[in-house]
Amino acid sequence: MTLLDFPHYSAAMEAELKTLEDKLTQFVEVNQRLRDDTQRLRQELASALHRNKQLEDKIQTASSQLEVLVQQIPAEET
Repeated sequence: MTLLDFPHYSAAMEAELKTLEDKLTQFVEVNQRLRDDTQRLRQELASALHRNKQLEDKIQTASSQLEVLVQQIPAEET
């Protein structure tokens, strides 16, 4: 491939391209961090939802056991 002569290609254009490249690199890095954060947060949410379900099950079990115990208490005679 032959090098082309770009008469309108200037140092200012080179600087703009470098700035654009830097911004693009920064964008890609931020995008990757956000993707990583999103993945971590999804995993944390899944874990929290699982833990919440376990606790709801424990509460339901305890509630059922309490109902059985309350029914076993003799009624007061007045």
